[in-house]
Amino acid sequence: MTQSARGHAAMLMFSALVAGSFSLGSLAANEIAPLAVVFARFVLAAVLIGVLVALRGGVPRAAMAAPWRYLALGGLFAIYFVLMFEGLKTAPPVSAAAVFTMVPVMAAGFGWILLRQVTTPLMALSLTVGMLGALWVIFQADLGALLAFRIGTGEMIYFVGCAAHALYTPLIRKLNRGEDPLVFTLGTLAGGAIVLALVAGPTALATDWGALPWIVWITIAYTTVFATAITFYLVQYATLHLPSSKVMAYTWLTPSWVILWEMGFGNGAPPILILMGVALTIAALIGLLKE
Repeated sequence: MTQSARGHAAMLMFSALVAGSFSLGSLAANEIAPLAVVFARFVLAAVLIGVLVALRGGVPRAAMAAPWRYLALGGLFAIYFVLMFEGLKTAPPVSAAAVFTMVPVMAAGFGWILLRQVTTPLMALSLTVGMLGALWVIFQADLGALLAFRIGTGEMIYFVGCAAHALYTPLIRKLNRGEDPLVFTLGTLAGGAIVLALVAGPTALATDWGALPWIVWITIAYTTVFATAITFYLVQYATLHLPSSKVMAYTWLTPSWVILWEMGFGNGAPPILILMGVALTIAALIGLLKE
């Protein structure tokens, strides 16, 4: 398997793991402050990756050069999560999900600005088809709901967060100096934890962790191990071998994976029309693979 193929496999796994955090997160959302969850997952994921790095011989001296890189990358992801929760105070989840479909397109733009990564006509067509397919799933094949979409304050706040998410991807390749992806992931998580400590620290300290229900701890465990530590590594790896637009295009599969997760939780299958959107996102990814 080529490095490029491994990058695609990494992002396929990424989209499936991230989808699980949506399904579990919806069960725990009303039990704990979102900022406390985000702060906990960054800190615990940094500890987990730190142990793995230590078992592999520790952090090389060369990786400690220019530590501002890790603060910049971790800070961007922290900004994304903070603005996501801030935007969701007023933006409906469906509207926020629609805004999120713009991330691959913005990533393509940032990829050109920072790395001069060119978007070919086939890539542009695939990006468009994939975005339409994701929107079709998000709005549950209801054209009226899509046309009724309105841009509000919450959506604009979240859009800024999504821009930070899109910038994060090409910036990984820009700032990486040959560090091992696992070491680079540790630096990014640690940088994000430091930034989040300033924003979410008081909320985390005020949380009564001992009184939290079991579903919160299951969600924290899953998001720490699978939806943070592992997915950070997968993105780091894929970004070093794929253009930024291709990496972020896999986020379009997240709504489809969520459908499978919900079916696994016994919530039933979606209407057949929604599966048309799933087919579009798959077709778009095939187009990117062929390109």
